[in-house]
Amino acid sequence: MYEPIRTKSVHSTMAGTTSDFPHRSREEELDIQLAGHLAALLAVTDELRALTPSAGLDTAAERLTAQVARLRGGRAPLRAAPAAAGDPDALHRRAHTLAGRALVVAASRADTAAAILAAERMDAHTAALADPKELSAAR
Repeated sequence: MYEPIRTKSVHSTMAGTTSDFPHRSREEELDIQLAGHLAALLAVTDELRALTPSAGLDTAAERLTAQVARLRGGRAPLRAAPAAAGDPDALHRRAHTLAGRALVVAASRADTAAAILAAERMDAHTAALADPKELSAAR
């Protein structure tokens, strides 16, 4: 009734084969993901600094730069000169979201320094959304 299969199957298992492409560990993947979230947060922070310069945002940008460089093996993130245009509230909401994502990844990889920084940025952006005058007092 059925004809036997005469050709080699295209569906094979990966057992016993060596791959010719590099694999990253879970920790390396989390480092890459965390560095990406922090770099995106840095970009939004730079946009906010162009709109409303403050010492708190300058300090936050320096700390974010240091964390991204640490996670990328000493390579500092690329930074563009942002235009001084945009909606500060929308930028604060975006920064809050990015800081939340960074906090989740930092917690999953047990990176205390990055988790503390992300939590502080979330608090600062929450305060800035509640009262724009709080931004100057933000860490």
